Amino acid sequence: MNKLLLILLFFVCSNVGAADSLAVAKEKNIHFTEKDILIDTAAVAAKTFSKDFKKRYKEESFVYEFKTPEKNAWDRFKEWLAGILKNLFRFSSDRASINFVELMLKIIAVLIVVFVIYLIVKAIMNKEGQWIFGRNSDKKGIHYTEIEKNLHLVDFEKLIQKALEADEKRLIIRYYYLWLLKKMSAKQMIVWDIEKTNSDYLYEIKEQSQKEDFAYLSYLYNYIWYGEFELDEATFLKAKTAFEKTIKSIGNA
Repeated sequence: MNKLLLILLFFVCSNVGAADSLAVAKEKNIHFTEKDILIDTAAVAAKTFSKDFKKRYKEESFVYEFKTPEKNAWDRFKEWLAGILKNLFRFSSDRASINFVELMLKIIAVLIVVFVIYLIVKAIMNKEGQWIFGRNSDKKGIHYTEIEKNLHLVDFEKLIQKALEADEKRLIIRYYYLWLLKKMSAKQMIVWDIEKTNSDYLYEIKEQSQKEDFAYLSYLYNYIWYGEFELDEATFLKAKTAFEKTIKSIGNA
């Protein structure tokens, strides 16, 4: 009410002041003409909008309507899993179960990465890194030493005898395998090449029985030379006998 009275009082005073001004002008015989009107002649710069002005208003601060993002398959899977876990563990809210699922998935992802790194390191430590980095996973057999480079000049009987004296069973089987390759190459059953794999040699063998013998001896060699276990006497003697039998049969062929 007080504000209304003040507004009315302001208008009354304004009208009174205007009337007094006109009365004074009439008494003094003052006349106003167009020359008495001041005209602002300052230049006014025209304002224009650039063609891409709409792009400037697409920032997040100019967006007043927020749309809920659509859920993808991954989000739906997490919600499904969260619903199951919520019933199992009695979570207090949906948000709590979702947080637990996200944490669990992150832990699983970290464990998978650690496991893959472990497998890679293990393969390299076992000198089997070529199954990851090489051209063929079955190129296991041959680490390029002077024996392989001069295979046809090596006396494997002497090498095997020395290894027997030192009780190096795995090394003995390796020597038998290389001796087998030497014999097969001499009989032109295969063409020796330091870059070839067991599968390459197997493909070159024509006679079926010889192919089967070589496949079995290759299996024994890979199993014993690369196996991560203690080689017992029975297994060693079985492999040794099999190699000697095949080498002898090739020599008599």
